[in-house]
Amino acid sequence: MSLKGKKIGVAFTGSFCTFEKVFKELKNLVKTEAEVYPIFSDSAQTINSRFGKAEEFLQNAKDITGRAPIKTIKEAEPIGPKSILDLLVIFPCTGNTIAKLANGITDTPALMSAKAHLRNGKPLVISISTNDALGMNMKNIGVLLNAKNIYFVPFGQDDPMKKPNSMVAHTELLIPTLEKALQNEQYQPLIQSFQE
Repeated sequence: MSLKGKKIGVAFTGSFCTFEKVFKELKNLVKTEAEVYPIFSDSAQTINSRFGKAEEFLQNAKDITGRAPIKTIKEAEPIGPKSILDLLVIFPCTGNTIAKLANGITDTPALMSAKAHLRNGKPLVISISTNDALGMNMKNIGVLLNAKNIYFVPFGQDDPMKKPNSMVAHTELLIPTLEKALQNEQYQPLIQSFQE
């Protein structure tokens, strides 16, 4: 299914180590001629880290998509009643966001956009990036894997020896995952290893 003309929300959360790959795929998503709406969690829009400055990430998202990022819960809430998006992806999705989403907590713009979007029965895609996927967050991932209208970008262990509980999405599979999600299908295989 073509993404051309589809209205796609991209919600950034604070897994800054993946932002370089995320912005690369954001550019590829825009090339499909989808209408892309950037959304930033509180952490993603305020924390400066060794991976870059928050204001640079915000500006980069605006430059790539041509739209100012949604930065508040108030701005995110109309996504539901106005049925703004065809699809939403949390990209990247931290373990903190996974845990909150699985438990119905909506205290950031990213989570509010997810709640608002899901009320319309439209697909939500999760692109995980968490050091505790095979630890405390496994139960939350399990909840979301079994939730209606939620799909995952395929993921795997990124460093099994040094970080045995860590799993990260294969960001290069974003576009085919979105295409499948629009057909209410999960891109397979869901679990994929990283080449060494």
